[in-house]
Amino acid sequence: QVHLVESGGGFVQAGGSLRLSCAASGRTFNVLAMGWFRQTPGKEREFVAGPTLNAGTTYSDSVKGRFTFSGDNAKNTVYLQMDTLKPEDTAVYYCAASGRTIRGRYEYDYWGQGTQVTVSS
Repeated sequence: QVHLVESGGGFVQAGGSLRLSCAASGRTFNVLAMGWFRQTPGKEREFVAGPTLNAGTTYSDSVKGRFTFSGDNAKNTVYLQMDTLKPEDTAVYYCAASGRTIRGRYEYDYWGQGTQVTVSS
């Protein structure tokens, strides 16, 4: 089993910044990649940022240019630097870990408990 713990969420005014962290523990040798998702009430969980199979990084269109994904393999930790935050970024942010790929994409099977990000206007 892989255990993921997120931190760094909170309350911020529009235009502000937050940095999320996610540390993996347990059977981390099974982990191929880690990424970030978010969810708001009544909506499906959506992908935010994460690695691609060719060692790049991909972002959702809604956060491109404002959020930066990074990782520290030695610490089994990934980060999400969120700048120029908007009220529509308000959501529970989840870290996820992938142990497999399907049709050229990482499939995420392990999830953290989530951390709330609230952006006021």
